[in-house]
Amino acid sequence: MQTLDGTILNTALPAMAASLGESPLRMQAAVISYLLTVALLTPLSGWLADRFGPHRVFIVAIFLFCLGSLACALAPSLSWLAAGRVVQGGGGALMMPVGRLIILRGYPRRELVRVLSFVTIPGLVGPLIGPTLGGWLVEYASWHWIFLINLPVGAVGAWAAHRWLPRLIPVARAPFDVWGFVLMGASMVTISLALEGLGELAFAHAKVMLLLVAGLACLAGYWLHAARHPSPLFSLRLFRTPTFAVGILGNLFARLGSGAMPFLVPLFLQVGLGYSAAVAGMTMIPMAAAAIAAKAVGTSLIARFGYRRVLLVNTALLGLSMMAFALIDPARPVTLLYALLVVFGAINSLQFTAMNTLTLIDLAPEQAGSGNGLLSVVQQLAMSLGVAVAAALLGGFTSQHGGMPEAGTTLAAFHATFLCVGTLTLLSGLVFLQLGPDEGRPGELPRSDESIGEG
Repeated sequence: MQTLDGTILNTALPAMAASLGESPLRMQAAVISYLLTVALLTPLSGWLADRFGPHRVFIVAIFLFCLGSLACALAPSLSWLAAGRVVQGGGGALMMPVGRLIILRGYPRRELVRVLSFVTIPGLVGPLIGPTLGGWLVEYASWHWIFLINLPVGAVGAWAAHRWLPRLIPVARAPFDVWGFVLMGASMVTISLALEGLGELAFAHAKVMLLLVAGLACLAGYWLHAARHPSPLFSLRLFRTPTFAVGILGNLFARLGSGAMPFLVPLFLQVGLGYSAAVAGMTMIPMAAAAIAAKAVGTSLIARFGYRRVLLVNTALLGLSMMAFALIDPARPVTLLYALLVVFGAINSLQFTAMNTLTLIDLAPEQAGSGNGLLSVVQQLAMSLGVAVAAALLGGFTSQHGGMPEAGTTLAAFHATFLCVGTLTLLSGLVFLQLGPDEGRPGELPRSDESIGEG
């Protein structure tokens, strides 16, 4: 439901603008309000789950997401729609990290790779059907159904969560770190806004720099605060676990390319190769299908070769597969494009599985909520940064060729962007080079973490 909603909205923005009497250019408020709310509230997820129990927080997250969806569907104006998206963002900020925390605490570590691989498969379906479903609903029903479709899904999800999710015992935590939350939240919002300003919002460079410097200053302030606070929102002691430190930094830098590709590839298919929106959406199916299929082999590969070998080889292959998109042009057979999409989808899926489980696998029970929350924050930031980097590179290479709309010029700009994004991904492999050969090997979960109860 969450990943579907993230991709289904873009197709409907023009129809929504016409219905609400707004300019399509102002409709970005509906997108940005959601993204900024997620950026602001994601740091709160770990503390809430530890304080009230992940089972309760997860159900509340579903309820908030559905309530926001209903408000959006009933919106008579853009301001009402933006407010509904804020409520949706509150649910979205909690849903993914708290759901993953339930898995982390509910299963032995030796099963973590297999289980996380399995439960992320539904999330891969959303981007697959989102653009197509959004276009179909707008054309044959109305844009309101883009939000109303969440209500039955959310109702079933909340019932299933209440019926089957384990009641994990809340972990005792110190009082909430209000000042740390303010600093971290302000940092995430300003940095995310600056990155969006480089892309879709097209802010002036001075405004982007001001927001970026302010965000980095807040982040530095949080780092100094966390070093002195007895119970910070995200403890710096997390980084004493080598696999967590490597996993977090690897997620940040390797996801630059992975975050850029969902933005670049559909645009490349339509603008660079001249595909229609419908055909471009259908062309993405092999990539999503390969990503789902690759989840089945992740566990065995990591168990046999270890995280260090898998991540070093897979990161190199990921970067090379991104660079290979520079070989695609209208003269090439379409089978080459499909083959490349399949290869990239499978490699990218394995990369996410390995990075996420590496980050969490060695954390102590009392650190799981905080570490999982920080992982979600880094993922959110990396995806925004990836889109901003791709948009900036693409705009820069287009301007370098005079900004002319000729097909050859546009294609060359896309090719150069793919080469740069692939190179950045290759360089991120230096982070995984710091892993020891046997670090992160799945093992038994300590008995103190097997905290499944009935209350």
